[in-house]
Amino acid sequence: MSKTSTTRSKKPLFKACTNCRYLVSREVTKCPNCGSESFTDDWRGIVLIIDPEKSSVSKYLNIKKEGRYALQLGL
Repeated sequence: MSKTSTTRSKKPLFKACTNCRYLVSREVTKCPNCGSESFTDDWRGIVLIIDPEKSSVSKYLNIKKEGRYALQLGL
């Protein structure tokens, strides 16, 4: 007897700016980080930047503002 999945794929809670990878809620229409109006649901991984001045991760990813960022776009 085979089992079938009844779960539906859900949209992520956040969408990612295609310009700077900043993660915003689904209701946002303009990126508060860079001003872009282009977003995608097609992203993976989250990095939280708390202090971009001291963070080696933010320097590596070229992130200058604190916040949530997607690690990868366009899966």
